[in-house]
Amino acid sequence: MSAVLACTRAVYLGPDNLVFTGRSMDWVTDMESNLWVFPRGMERHGAAGSGSIEWTSQYGSVGTGVWDIGIADGMNEKGLVANMLYLTESVYPTPSPNDARAPLSLSLWPQYMLDNFATVAEAVGAMEKEPCKMAPVPSPDGKAGTVHLSISDATGDSAIFEYVDGELMIHHSRDYQVMTNSPTFDQQRSLNQYWEQIGGLAMLPGTNRAADRFVRASFYINSIPQTADPKEAAASVLSVIRNISVPLGFATPDRPDISSTIWRTVADQTNRRYFFESTRSPNVFWVNLDDLDLSPRAPVRKLTLTDGAVFAGNTADQFQPSEPLQFLEAAR
Repeated sequence: MSAVLACTRAVYLGPDNLVFTGRSMDWVTDMESNLWVFPRGMERHGAAGSGSIEWTSQYGSVGTGVWDIGIADGMNEKGLVANMLYLTESVYPTPSPNDARAPLSLSLWPQYMLDNFATVAEAVGAMEKEPCKMAPVPSPDGKAGTVHLSISDATGDSAIFEYVDGELMIHHSRDYQVMTNSPTFDQQRSLNQYWEQIGGLAMLPGTNRAADRFVRASFYINSIPQTADPKEAAASVLSVIRNISVPLGFATPDRPDISSTIWRTVADQTNRRYFFESTRSPNVFWVNLDDLDLSPRAPVRKLTLTDGAVFAGNTADQFQPSEPLQFLEAAR
């Protein structure tokens, strides 16, 4: 078993339509993550050879890159959030000459959502028609590209997309607030129902296994105080994500699929504010999307984190113009 991306995502549904999505990113090596800002009107190519799906981005977004070859997490200007997490059980469709759908490199899956959709319902409606076929790619450090994707929007709606036995499975409900890794989402929910009968105040599973993290995240995201104060909500959601994080440097010899948490994000979808915390940095900082130039023909911008710089507060004015991120090409 190779080391994998073992993360957790949770959606907070607060009063006065306050919605936050938090997630942890766990990985065995440094993913060389930087933050990227993409304007509207970008011409995109599916990065899977000739005949790849093409589109023009309808919405600007901010996202966290991995190795500068893909966006694993982000939010667009309408408050749609996309989170890519690892799923060992993922099996993508077998390539077939009779399949006329345009391919899409897995490295672009989250960005495809952020570019094209304002709401979960829109994204689900489009993906039910399967406008493209997923072309898997391994990570630059050689790990298998088996992932699933969660999205949430400013209304609190959620959807989970998984490829199981070559078929796209879509789980769509406002109730689907939490996602981790294995097993598949339907089995995660069944396991969580067992723990709900026990009650989180009586006992919660405490290991760093994905199923246990799912239970803890489900309990805490619905048990923290309900508040309409976005500062309090951000702090509460971040505390939940920290609770289900894996300590930095921790290793499980017989479970190489469990890795340390290397960064965390919290997206305020109501106020369009994106928080970022590296486990190696002393500060949480954020990006106010309302302070970004996301107009067509605005430059792509990058906030470089890999040079050791330390940030605090709103960093919207510290992004620098950059050449566009080059998404990882799938095998042709």
